Order: sequence, then C-alpha cells, then structure tokens
Amino acid sequence: MVLKESDVRKYYDRFGKKQDSQKFYEDPALEDLIAHASFNEAHHVFEFGCGTGRFAAGLLQEHLPPDATYFGNDLSETMVKLANERLAKYASRARVILSEHGVHFPAQVDSVDRVIANYVLDLLSESDIHEFLTEARRVLETNGKLCLVSLTYGNSIASSAVSGIWNWVFRLRASIVGGCRPIRLEDYLDTDDWQIEYQNVVIAYGVPSEVVVARVRDS
Repeated sequence: MVLKESDVRKYYDRFGKKQDSQKFYEDPALEDLIAHASFNEAHHVFEFGCGTGRFAAGLLQEHLPPDATYFGNDLSETMVKLANERLAKYASRARVILSEHGVHFPAQVDSVDRVIANYVLDLLSESDIHEFLTEARRVLETNGKLCLVSLTYGNSIASSAVSGIWNWVFRLRASIVGGCRPIRLEDYLDTDDWQIEYQNVVIAYGVPSEVVVARVRDS
C-alpha cells in the first residue's frame, strides 16, 4: 500500500537536504537518462517532483540551451524552498512551485518538450501513475520526450536481492523507505500511446534503477 499524499509530504518535509545523500545510486541512472534524452535540444522542460533541485541545476548548468526554460513542482514545501534556493542564479528562466493536490501538471496543452520524473513514480499508486501519463501526453509537444527514472527490480543475483529486500521493507512499513518501491516503468507505458525510444536498467551499489525515454505515439 503506497503512502497517502499527506504522509509523503510530511516525510519529505522532514527529509529535506538528506535526499541528496541518495546520489550514490541515483546519479549513474540520471547520467544515463541525460545521455539519451537530448536535453541539448530541449527548450521547455517540466519536472514533476523536483526534490532539492539538484537534477535541474545540473541540466541548466551543463545540458540545456541558454534560452531553455525550466519549470518544476514538488508536494513538499521544504523541497520547493531548497530547489528555489539552488536555482536562484537561474531565476530568469527557472522556477519551482508547490504541487496542487493530486497529479496535475501546471502547464498548458502542447507546451513543453520534456517531461521529467526521477524517482517519483515509484511513490505513486497505479491510478496516479496512469494519471501522470495522461497529464504528460496532454502537455508534451509533438516529438517531445517523456524522461523517467525509477527504482525497479534487479536483473542479477545481487540486484534482485536488493530490490527484493527493498520491496519486503516497503510492504512491512512503507515509510521506512520513504514510500518508494520497485516498479517496472515499461509496464505502464501502453504501446498504443507511447513509443519507447530508450530503456535500460542501471545498477549502482546493488540498487537497480530503470531509465526510460519515450514519446507520444502519433495518432
């Protein structure tokens, strides 16, 4: 059972800057995403669940064109504050706001060319994951890309053991692991709606993460 939204908010308000301590297993997967999502060609980026803004700062500093804009949100007031502080020098083209209740993107139809969610969908219920994908389809421009990273199941003995233990702890008490659990992103991407351009499982320190880049399939 996933954590309620209010419980997730409380957890990450408390967790704050400690979220960056997870970079030891997150960064290899995030680097893989960057290598395959053509951020150098992006101009309007939206990130759902931006956390401390660490990924956004890296994009703005090293990968996005100088005229690209970044817009992010998060349900934690602490994370929004940390992200805005981290992105202060990019204030003319980057901003972060507090999420509304539920899964909703504060963006217009066909208004962004990248939708990002890193280690967020593994927090959501199945219905909220489907709502997220509906929103992503709504806001993505033609040929825009959906860019996802999530905890997933292992594909080796060691990583399968790690993901198995993680899943067991989640089922025992989800708050111990911040409400996150292994999922398979590919399972949620209906092939009638999405064309996967890149998919990979990256393992760092035994922790498996799935990386997916997809675009809305032409109707």
